[in-house]
Amino acid sequence: MSDWNEKVIEEFRANEGRVGGPFAGAPMVLVHHRGRRSGRDMVSPMMYLPHDTDDDVIYVIASKGGAPDHPGWYHNLTSAGAGTVERGTETYPVTVRDLAGEERDRIFAEQARRYPGFAGYAEKTAGIRTIPVLELSRA
Repeated sequence: MSDWNEKVIEEFRANEGRVGGPFAGAPMVLVHHRGRRSGRDMVSPMMYLPHDTDDDVIYVIASKGGAPDHPGWYHNLTSAGAGTVERGTETYPVTVRDLAGEERDRIFAEQARRYPGFAGYAEKTAGIRTIPVLELSRA
């Protein structure tokens, strides 16, 4: 895990799920996943989009800052079909669903509307990959 991620994780845990810097005011979650090849337990901090009506469902975007490949956590979660999230002060297991088509497009568009950096990530990956959107539902 990078030193930067470790600092975000420490700040998240010290402040009941809130962090500053580039994530100030954004909804944040820590996603626990197991490496599909290494078998190691990992934690990845990321922004999320809450479901409109169901507090037990959130969406995470596998943007990897507009990199040409999907992040490792995306592969780990979709391979396992499950993970665990820390949200605020609560930790709970989740099931994972990889969204497609109109549903994926609608959720991604809403995240990009709220946080325009995601639109920039989509521009960087245009013609290379479609940025995945995962639905994480309380198990």
